[in-house]
Amino acid sequence: MTDTPLLDSIHDPSDLRSLDYGQLSRLAEEIRRIIVETTSRCGGHLASNLGVVELTLALHRVFESPHDRIVWDVGHQTYAHKLITGRREAFRRLRMRGGCSGFPRREESPHDVMDAGHASTAISYALGLAVARDLAGEDFNVVAVIGDGALTGGLAFEALNQVGALQKKLIIVLNDNGMSISRNVGAISTYLTQLRLSPKYARFKGGVKEVIESVPIVGAPTDRLIHSFKERLKNFLIPEFIFEELGIKYVGVVDGHDIQALEKDLELAKQVEGPVLIHVITRKGKGFPPAERDPDLFHGVGPFEPQTGKLKSEGGGPSFTETFGRVMCDMARKEPRLVAITAAMKLGTGLDDFSTLYPSRFFDVGIAEQHAVTLAAGLALGGYRPVVSIYSTFLQRAFDQLAQEICLQNLPVILALDRSGLVGDDGPTHHGAFDLSYLRLLPNMTVMAPADQEELRDMLWAALEFEGPVAIRYPRGKGSSEWVGPDPRPVERGKSLVVRGGGGDLSLLAVGRMVGVACEAAEILAGRGIQAEVINARFVKPVDREVVLERARRARLLVTLEENVLQGGFGEAVAAVLQEGGCNTRLLRVGLPDRYVEHGKVDELFQTLGMDAETVADRVHEMLTVL
Repeated sequence: MTDTPLLDSIHDPSDLRSLDYGQLSRLAEEIRRIIVETTSRCGGHLASNLGVVELTLALHRVFESPHDRIVWDVGHQTYAHKLITGRREAFRRLRMRGGCSGFPRREESPHDVMDAGHASTAISYALGLAVARDLAGEDFNVVAVIGDGALTGGLAFEALNQVGALQKKLIIVLNDNGMSISRNVGAISTYLTQLRLSPKYARFKGGVKEVIESVPIVGAPTDRLIHSFKERLKNFLIPEFIFEELGIKYVGVVDGHDIQALEKDLELAKQVEGPVLIHVITRKGKGFPPAERDPDLFHGVGPFEPQTGKLKSEGGGPSFTETFGRVMCDMARKEPRLVAITAAMKLGTGLDDFSTLYPSRFFDVGIAEQHAVTLAAGLALGGYRPVVSIYSTFLQRAFDQLAQEICLQNLPVILALDRSGLVGDDGPTHHGAFDLSYLRLLPNMTVMAPADQEELRDMLWAALEFEGPVAIRYPRGKGSSEWVGPDPRPVERGKSLVVRGGGGDLSLLAVGRMVGVACEAAEILAGRGIQAEVINARFVKPVDREVVLERARRARLLVTLEENVLQGGFGEAVAAVLQEGGCNTRLLRVGLPDRYVEHGKVDELFQTLGMDAETVADRVHEMLTVL
């Protein structure tokens, strides 16, 4: 166990104020050791959290949370925040059931202002809190902490636009771990910051303007000339003055690992009545050499060796993500019209090799899912075959673009939805629990879910031949295939496959990862003398009506299994087919409940939710005994 005497003495952020800067430096080292040790066991977002330790300490020394509101964008950088806000013990079980979430959660602590997990939201949240504060006549500070990656999202720019218009007292901390700014510019910027935010300077500037404008005839033109010169000088010296053009005072550039400098500028920002943006430079992965060398790899990482940073291998066959990346390269060699699009998830979606082999056909649009989908529509209109690779939960942000830009025009865009179903440790903001429902309701859309990695390969090749938009959703991690060959098998649109024969009384119709659960449940039932047929539905839209109605006419019970909420999902699609066909066959639907599912290991969550093979077999057995 890591020895952390200073961290052990911090029970509340207010305890930080009694420490001197030497102690704060040692505390930062202790926090980094705990973050590395914990994520080496539990996985998590390592590099980004290591980069903001000093910034977190400075924020909590200057502001009085939870009275003052600190709003963390995404939540990829809140581990130090959790450690100093009374969650030291819960942090040991980070992202495990009963332990800390990997993201801010209001139910965990009053210091967590909102539940986060998706990017680019902090400024909008913070502005809403500032407006609510002023309407209620209250007095507290609001601070939004947003990364340079999250600032690429359109929502962040929409918020900045209104922040400048409303001129509410609000502090935005831009945590920049990707830009490079020269020392000279930084020094000039620091000097101008102190001038601009000093109340004495503000009074002096106002007085000079008043004197100039009082001079007859030449007063106003002279003021405009001076203002024009000042703006040209600022823009020449510091390009970041775009923020000031929006009406937001700019502070920077600040060393994000210098607590004293951070505190000084944060204190100055507190004195400003309007909005202020503080530009902070941090180093992703700071203090852990493997993460410093490869921050992308250690952004979101599984268990690893804490001494070396070597990742622990899961063994087995390729993951769904790896399979997708390899098949994309195979298809690109044969189909010159194929292009790939992702939203700041090149590594996460398996497109790294594709981007190297086909750089002119690869587009990373940043955290801009709406643009990603609309860009794909434009490419399709131009005669290309775009594949948008995106996490299921993030595609929700582009639903309008799916409906209007893709489906309305019946464009041949392929949507590859990684992390569909339960993702486990990242919890409710990242579970892909709704995609079957929101995709199924869109006209012209074809929706598929592979049972294993080989079927993912087959579906990707088949999607190239289908007309109109196609969505393929698949889970995180590895499937049952130990090896995936290069040659695809044919996939007929809307047709299911029987993967296990059985008696005529019972059919289990499953999609995606639940096909494996259905096969295991059938084995358990066979041990109880009950023969169950297992059908890999493959298509959620269109459903294989012929097979569903044929099985319904001879079976006592149909069971649907899906890793999606039951509302609007595969089970409801089958129920609609039964109703339209005039069948009264009993239907048992197995899927995710009508609530947000907590974080934890996928196997544990399946058991808790009654979606594991043993529980499914028990439910089926019980229903058959009363039929």
